[in-house]
Amino acid sequence: MAVENLSAVLHSKMDLRVEKWPIPEPKDGEVQVSIHSTGICGSDLTLYSKGFIGDFVVRQPMILGHESSGIVSKLGEGVTNLKVGDRVALEPGIPCRRCEFCKIGKYNLCPDMVFFSAPPHHGTLTQFTTLPSDFCFRLPDHVSMEEGALLEPLSVAVYACTRAGVTIGKRVLVAGAGPIGLLAMMSAKAYGASEVVITDISQSRLDFAKKMGADHILLVDTKDAQEMAGRVKDTLGGRMPEITIECSGAESAMQMAIYATKSGGVVALVGLGAPDATLPIVDAACREVDIRAVFRYCNSYPSALELLSTGRVNVKPLITHRFSLEQTLEAYDAAMGRSGIKVMINCTRQ
Repeated sequence: MAVENLSAVLHSKMDLRVEKWPIPEPKDGEVQVSIHSTGICGSDLTLYSKGFIGDFVVRQPMILGHESSGIVSKLGEGVTNLKVGDRVALEPGIPCRRCEFCKIGKYNLCPDMVFFSAPPHHGTLTQFTTLPSDFCFRLPDHVSMEEGALLEPLSVAVYACTRAGVTIGKRVLVAGAGPIGLLAMMSAKAYGASEVVITDISQSRLDFAKKMGADHILLVDTKDAQEMAGRVKDTLGGRMPEITIECSGAESAMQMAIYATKSGGVVALVGLGAPDATLPIVDAACREVDIRAVFRYCNSYPSALELLSTGRVNVKPLITHRFSLEQTLEAYDAAMGRSGIKVMINCTRQ
């Protein structure tokens, strides 16, 4: 294999290098993709700054990144659904297809999942990668490569809305106005929510959320979850949201999510924070507030692509910083500074 595959390689905590790695060749049923755009995700930042995320520990050099789009550059044996030159978005989680979870369609729970940039598996912040052809989604001509890369976080938001049961007329609270929270807010609106409230500790992010379509914004300036829940109710004119989508992972936000949600409603937990959290479980139990976990996504890419391609969700304004692959270290510094929303890296050969 030719050694001309520029890649962003994490060797250990805070040791990120741009190196030339071998170009991978597609196996049967796979395609080789020339990566165009890759977004930086919060999990990438955690791996970079800590050297681990949850039980996933960086023990050997690995390529970062999993929010990507690109152009099919080579076909493996037996591939018929794509052709060289197709523009595609990459779904970066490849299940075993054989376990009980895969067979019932919950492949995101597959115990043998190969998820790009989850150690020890390499990611897509590189010029070339390979993956099964059925985990590539062809992009319409009017959808840009950058938009295609953001199908990954949009799929998280779509799956959260699906798990939570967002439908026409529902009132929704979104906790956290980072990229996932913003996309959850926009997806909830696209799914027909009548009012969406979004909370955050940053006024600038809330102002951005308002521009992106949030009906109400609410600054979090206290860790008193019950007080914040009361403010949510006041913001909605004395009504409580039937659904809360928690995207921050903060303990106080999860507590607020339960207190704020209407009896008989649903709390969807998307954000990942500390391994343990103290939650008002008795309050949830006595009011039949369902708590539903959301892990990545499952069968969500087609719906997310539909929302994007029809213009029901506009992800373009979320991209606030752009860098080349050679500028990956600067890109990560910008993302760590959290001065913008989404940092996008162009992986094409310069």
